[in-house]
Amino acid sequence: MGNLEKNVLVLNQNFEPLSVCSAKRAIVMVFLGKAEIIERYNGYRIHSVSNSYPLPSVVKLGIYIKIPYKRILLSRKNILKRDQHRCQYCGRTDRPLTVDHIIPKHLGGKDTWENLVCACVKCNSIKGNRTPEQAGLKLLSKPRKPNHITYIQRFIGISDDHWKRYLFLD
Repeated sequence: MGNLEKNVLVLNQNFEPLSVCSAKRAIVMVFLGKAEIIERYNGYRIHSVSNSYPLPSVVKLGIYIKIPYKRILLSRKNILKRDQHRCQYCGRTDRPLTVDHIIPKHLGGKDTWENLVCACVKCNSIKGNRTPEQAGLKLLSKPRKPNHITYIQRFIGISDDHWKRYLFLD
């Protein structure tokens, strides 16, 4: 990955995390006066014929942008990422994983963020077509729909340690 493809965290004017863009897009926003560099990638610079510029890691917009609610797609891949590829019954990460309905469909369970969890094949077969309580299993954590900050934290990933304070990880 070249320097211009590195991820840059974009903050709203109030320092709220908005999104992630490429360094190339962030540099354009900075040069157009639409954003300012808040954090830099240590040791990385962009060179032109006559100048050298720091490579942004975090930029802040100059004006406040009201953004509509961002919907995160409910998918197997996103359930596994949300649960950090960890069985939500036994906590193991070294077994083949599936997605389990906490409340089985035949009991009225829906395909929702709150009813789907990552489960290893062994725990899923123990649970079968029952609720965790009926199968004698307990969830390690209550599943929740991820918000856009969680989306950046887990789904896109942290490209630079400087991002942590803005994503509430410090």
